[in-house]
Order: sequence, then structure tokens, then C-alpha cells
Amino acid sequence: MPKTQTVFFPTLTVTPHLASTAKPFVKWAGGKSQLLDQYEKLFPQNFDNYIEPMVGGGAVFFYLSHTDRIQNKVSLIDNNPELMNCYQLIKENVKALVLELKHLEEECHRTPKEFFYQVRSWDRKDSFVLLPAAQRAARTIFLNKTCYNGLYRVNSKGHFNVPFGKYKNPKICDEENLRTVSASLQNVNLITGDFEKCLEIARQGDFVYFDPPYYPVSETASFTSYTKEDFGRADQVRLRDTFIKLTNKGCKVMLSNSDTKFIHDLYRDLNIYKVYARRYINSDPRHRGEITELVITNY
Repeated sequence: MPKTQTVFFPTLTVTPHLASTAKPFVKWAGGKSQLLDQYEKLFPQNFDNYIEPMVGGGAVFFYLSHTDRIQNKVSLIDNNPELMNCYQLIKENVKALVLELKHLEEECHRTPKEFFYQVRSWDRKDSFVLLPAAQRAARTIFLNKTCYNGLYRVNSKGHFNVPFGKYKNPKICDEENLRTVSASLQNVNLITGDFEKCLEIARQGDFVYFDPPYYPVSETASFTSYTKEDFGRADQVRLRDTFIKLTNKGCKVMLSNSDTKFIHDLYRDLNIYKVYARRYINSDPRHRGEITELVITNY
């Protein structure tokens, strides 16, 4: 194992995506778009297949794709079924999704708050599981674009429970980007499941990137309810163990997490780097601003 090393990178401005390149179609807490310039120095120079077991908004995948770093197979995994339904539909039938989103956008502009809560309530009904995939995907994107801070959070019953976000004329249907995302997903393997699924497909020389729910830096800073199952301390340990198993397979592994003693201790035998990020989501506005985060690699 390499020795631990802590390196600070200066704050950099992320190069904007070109109009013809895919970018995340949802806002995701802890999304990595703002960190890509700093991550550029940390990505492996060469790798075989690319695997992202906690894909979320997919900022790293889209970045690696449009910089031509990905030359072979791609597998994107997430245990959020509604999110993966979006990816699947964008890949297979983006036209149907666009039609549904345009309808929701039109209705939202008439009575924004009332319509938001009407759509949010869909998953409280037993008939929700019978809705067509296009309607469910459109609902997920619609709520993401109109809820508070773009959070995706559910309660113990799996019901989406983020309040209305009070945006003025939000762009709910970005048709150009959705079609570009669809093109980028055509040869991608999409898997709904736990992050340990990657152990079944990862091979020597593959690059695996993890962006888990971050370990909280304080008792009030935890946003981990992306599914009805929370992501707690035991899951962080299980993730570290998966990291080690992938290392033993000969994979190149990179992981992002919070700059906390617990995470430092978990990965103390690996390479640890610090990067600067802007925090926009915190219950206390005084704790928003520039913070350090960790990137751990085995190469």
C-alpha cells in the first residue's frame, strides 16, 4: 500500500462544458462539476473499463466522456431506482421523456407551488408503481428542478419529502442536453443496485470512482437519505472494504468524501488528497462557503 500523503490544490475555475457535450441532467447534493479541474490531476492517465457505482448526477462520467478518457466499456450503478429509471429512459426513449417534461413545465408555470405538491404526492399512492416509466422519470427531474436546493431526499417509507423551492420560471425540460446525454449513454451498462455490485464486474486495469453520501462533518450536516435506507457509519466501513477488495483485484480506485478524522482513519494506508469545494447546502448559512474535501486513491 502507498503511504498516506496530504496535498492541497489551489482553487481553480472549472472550464465550462461546450454546448455539444453532455452535462448532469439533475442537480445532486455534492455534485462534482465544480471540482473537475482539481480532479483532473488525480484521474489515472490510462485505464481499461470505467465503473461508477454511486453515479448520482454523473458529473465525473460526463467529464471523462467528453475529454475522451473513456475508450472502453462503462458501467454506471446506483441504488436509487427512480434516478436509474431516468438514466434508462434517457438512454432508450428520450423523446417520451421530453414530451412528459414539457407537459409538467407548462402546468408548473401556471400554479408553481400547488402543482409541485400535487406531483410530489404521487408516490403516496399505491398506483405510483404502475405509472409508465416516462411519467416517473419526468416526475423525478421535475421535482429536482423545482424543490428546495435541488435535494433528493426521501423518508423511511421512500416518499420524496423535500419542500417547494420557490424558483422563478425554472427550466424543467432542457431538451438539447437530454438528447446529448442520451447519445452518451448508448453503449453504457446501467445497473440498479448497491455499490458492491461493482465487485462482480470490475477487472484488473479498470477505473472505479466512488462518490458516496459524505460522512457528516457535524451532527446537523448529514444529507444521506437518497433512498429509504440511510448511509451510515457501517456503510462507510463496508465501502472502505470494497475499496480494498478492488485494490486487490488490480483496479485503479478513486473515492471522494468529507475531510473528517473518521475518513482519514479509514483510508490511512492509501493516498489522501485535499481539494477545495464550495458548500451550498447547510442548515446553518454561516457554515456555507469554501471547505476542504478528501480524495482517496490507490495509485
